[in-house]
Amino acid sequence: MAERVQQPPAKRLCCRPGYNATCRQGQRAAWAPCGGSAATQGESSKTQSPESLLDIAARKVAEKWPFQRVEERFERIPEPVQRRIVYWSFPRSEREICMYSSFNTGGEEIGSSGDSGDDTRLPFRRGIGLLESGCVDNVLQVGFHLSGTVREPATSSEPELVCNVSVSFDRCKITAVTCSCGNKDIFYCAHVVALSLYRVRKPEQVKLRLPISETLFQMNRDQLQKFVQYLITVHHTEVLPTAQKLADEILSQNSEINQVHGAPDPTAGASVDDENCWHLDEEQVQEQVKLFLSQGGYHGSGKQLNLLFSKVREMLKMRDSNGARMLTLITEQFMGDPRLVLWRQQGTTMTDKYRQLWDELGALWMCIVLNPHCKPEQKGFWLRQLRRWNNVDVCPLEDGNHGSELTNLTNALPQGPPGNPDSLTRPHRTVFTRAIEACDLHWQDPHLQHIITEDHYANYCYHDNLDSSLFDARGWPLWHEHVPTACARVDALRSHGYPKEALRLAIAIVNTLRRQQQKQLDFFRTHKKELLHKGITSVTNLEGWVGHPLDPIGTLFSTLMETGQGSEDGATVLLDFSGKHRHTTQEEHPVFPAQRFLEEGESFVSLAAETALIGLGQQRVMPDGLYAQEKVCRNEEQLLAKLQEVNLDDSLVKIFRKQAVYLLEAGPYSGLGELLYRESVPMHTFAKYLFTSLLPHDAELAYKIALRAMRLPVLESTAPSADLSRPHHIVSVVPNRYPRWFTLSHIETQQCELASTMLTAAKGDARKLQTVLESIQKNIHSSSHIFKLAQDAFKIATLMDSLPDITLLKVSLELGLQVMRMTLSTLNWRRREMVRWLVTCATEVGVFALDSIMQSWFTLFTPTEATSVVASTVMSNSTIVRLHLDCHQQENLANSARTLALQCAMKDPQNCALAALTLCEKDHIAFETAYQIVLDAAATGMNYTQLFTIARYMEHRGYPMRAYKLATLAMTHLNLSYNQDTHPAINDVLWACALSHSLGKNELAAVIPLVVKSVKCATVLSDILRRCTLTTPGMVALHSRRNSGKLMSLDKAPLRQLLDATIGAYINTTHSRLTHISPRHYSEFIEFLSKARETFLMAHDGHIQFTQFIDNLKQIYKGKKKLMMLVRERFG
Repeated sequence: MAERVQQPPAKRLCCRPGYNATCRQGQRAAWAPCGGSAATQGESSKTQSPESLLDIAARKVAEKWPFQRVEERFERIPEPVQRRIVYWSFPRSEREICMYSSFNTGGEEIGSSGDSGDDTRLPFRRGIGLLESGCVDNVLQVGFHLSGTVREPATSSEPELVCNVSVSFDRCKITAVTCSCGNKDIFYCAHVVALSLYRVRKPEQVKLRLPISETLFQMNRDQLQKFVQYLITVHHTEVLPTAQKLADEILSQNSEINQVHGAPDPTAGASVDDENCWHLDEEQVQEQVKLFLSQGGYHGSGKQLNLLFSKVREMLKMRDSNGARMLTLITEQFMGDPRLVLWRQQGTTMTDKYRQLWDELGALWMCIVLNPHCKPEQKGFWLRQLRRWNNVDVCPLEDGNHGSELTNLTNALPQGPPGNPDSLTRPHRTVFTRAIEACDLHWQDPHLQHIITEDHYANYCYHDNLDSSLFDARGWPLWHEHVPTACARVDALRSHGYPKEALRLAIAIVNTLRRQQQKQLDFFRTHKKELLHKGITSVTNLEGWVGHPLDPIGTLFSTLMETGQGSEDGATVLLDFSGKHRHTTQEEHPVFPAQRFLEEGESFVSLAAETALIGLGQQRVMPDGLYAQEKVCRNEEQLLAKLQEVNLDDSLVKIFRKQAVYLLEAGPYSGLGELLYRESVPMHTFAKYLFTSLLPHDAELAYKIALRAMRLPVLESTAPSADLSRPHHIVSVVPNRYPRWFTLSHIETQQCELASTMLTAAKGDARKLQTVLESIQKNIHSSSHIFKLAQDAFKIATLMDSLPDITLLKVSLELGLQVMRMTLSTLNWRRREMVRWLVTCATEVGVFALDSIMQSWFTLFTPTEATSVVASTVMSNSTIVRLHLDCHQQENLANSARTLALQCAMKDPQNCALAALTLCEKDHIAFETAYQIVLDAAATGMNYTQLFTIARYMEHRGYPMRAYKLATLAMTHLNLSYNQDTHPAINDVLWACALSHSLGKNELAAVIPLVVKSVKCATVLSDILRRCTLTTPGMVALHSRRNSGKLMSLDKAPLRQLLDATIGAYINTTHSRLTHISPRHYSEFIEFLSKARETFLMAHDGHIQFTQFIDNLKQIYKGKKKLMMLVRERFG
């Protein structure tokens, strides 16, 4: 840790006043290897001789006692004893070294030099590689200090690097490390790893010396002077100033150095006051966490932080005090994250991944404060620290953004009476609140201690007649506590390296849940009629176990799946509440005795699966807030993913069946019971898993489960009110939150997936298909999801490798019809796709289905959809070919389509008349009817665009007189002003005039007054006038009508009327344009006057009229001098 590294390397002051010169000389000896006595470990292992009493005692002392206490206890310690204590003080396990030099954990990487992916870059792996390559040299152990050089071979990009490494250790823990490589990281560098593993694996090759103070005690004055002078000579450039300063202070009688007894020795081991823990660079931990947080989830920072949390859990499991220390450092950095203040000020929420990191932080503190061997003063320190963080304004809340309404951790099982609902309200529950509450928990309950520590704890004479019974009817122990709190104890035991104790408690909790489930089932069966009659819809759990911040079901599942395996090093530390740890070897328990608390045929795997089923099936209220609701979904999916990995054998099928029956019959206690609270968490995802699991073994039960789970009462328009009269039910104190179900879209998707799964499974079974169809129609309220189900059913029914399943096709059609009815009066961007698909589906079902949808079109389609899509598709050649219809069937179908088209034209002539005419072309009577509908609607219901379109269609079909009639009707609705010379209807007007001209003088004479009345645009009128004067009317007339062959006179009607109107339009347009004309439009205006002159000149007195018109302009607009000059230049 950074603070210790910055202090002087010496741990304590050393002196030996009891030694005299003779004694020191007598004890003097040359260096010897680490195992340099007759009882070395190497020789012992080779000969299999018993370990010496000296080594046994020295090892125990080296593990537990600081060396200062040994020196204080004994006035004189023989050198062989000192050597063995120093020898055994270095760590003997590589596990901790691995833990402090890599993210990866587990014994599989210890002692191996595997080469797999990113593992090779880990300091631990690299250290092993350096060691095995012979890169460690000059290894020397002086007391409690190990030093050596590690050579890192040159690479293509880096030269060879030789590092000087030193390691201090105490009581089998490395307490300080130094390496000249300058590594800046949380973990030990590869060079420290290489040197440490060299000492672990090759102790006999390490030169061992006693602490340097012991060696100095053995020297006389001359030897000491020679030693000091040689040391200064070798390192004079580095130590000479320091040596002179120390000499001056020693020679000064009043100096501070002379007031202290003894002198520091960096190799003498730890003092009594030193904390005994592995070296952890606190500064680097803080810097790394700050860096990861600043990256905001990018560059894999979220993964790195999760790995740090895993490292904390690993330390806790190894009972390493640095676990809590490291978590404290991490938490401080999290609390100092500047984004917390920013998000609070902006009112925005943190990201989902960042929220999950905070959740893990809170869960880890829960584990730490629930350490069964935590000292009161340590727990008090943590409690003060947690409260300090908890009181910070920006401390994240447990449920994301809302206050919580959950019970206190120390409350009893939540199935009991809640008392005053107001007492449940917790307006400010942060991620640390649960850990703070857990500080009030203890492990002193005798029953709890018996459960945890004893494999044979049972009472076969116990009478199981109370809700709080300590044993069940079989005499097996139970543990009654708020379930998430009890499971937090299990997690704490596992986290602190007590897997067997955790398993014992987990089994007791699960047996309690099973007993409670049976009692709930019995209660509901007894009072079923009464409860159903009253319509109880209250919820029994305000705080669900799935999605809970403490993940109780996940904890139980993981604990049971691990099957109570002991610790990895071959020895298990047994929990002893007397305050001591008892060690035993695994050979003492070859078969785990807790198996006696399993029923016949049961295993830990089956018990884990049953626990997951109980938790997932619990009826529970949907929590507040987006994050809490997303967490429910995520936690459920995680549990189901774990269950998917379990092989479903016969014993598990039996459990699944039993639990399925419980869930169906447990009433308000089960999310699949008959009584469902309106705001209970839906069971769709869970039921889909149960359905697929049970289907091969018990199809009827599988369908019962899935059909029951299809409910989604929160979307129902009405729901019965909760019954407050019975104390057995907790009624939600939360008012109606819909639409504050933020995950509703996901929930509806899961409901749709469940229905689709049932449809697929029910293929070929008409009865089941009908049942599933009724459930879908009753419970699914989203048109898009019903449409998806209809499409799914259609695909399944028409698979390429089999004949179409007509029953499933009918289900698909029925769902499609429901979608049509649901979306008929609402806007839906997929509506046209839905209509086309429905016609396709009806075609696959058969001609009777097509005829049926056409008969009832007004309940399914808009008139436009019915004519443009439905009727058109029905009468297409592809449909006739697909249905293999004979002539009689074709005619009947066509008649139905024509009838539909005429009905649509009457209802919506504007949009359907043309389509109706097109569809009725081959039936004279129907065509005439459609034409009459158009004529009837022309006066009021249709605009000129629609009428012109139909008129052009009539001309195209060979009905010019009908086209003319419709064109004249269209002209009555048209109004073109003087400046609309680009109006889209101009082409239609020109076409109408050309049509009239071609029909004859009378028709043209009839249409021109309409043109004069409707069109005020001079350029359009002049265009029509020219066209009428180019050819004689009736030249292309039909019916062989003769005409005079003479051009029409401009001096007579009707062209005279048109000419006067055109000249008048030019005059009006000119005055209008001159009112707001700008110089940049002058040239354009002159061209306009030129066109006007051409029209004026068509009249016999046109020249005079135009001259008068120009003179009039000059007089009126004489102020526009430049423009009038241009007019005079062009027109005189």
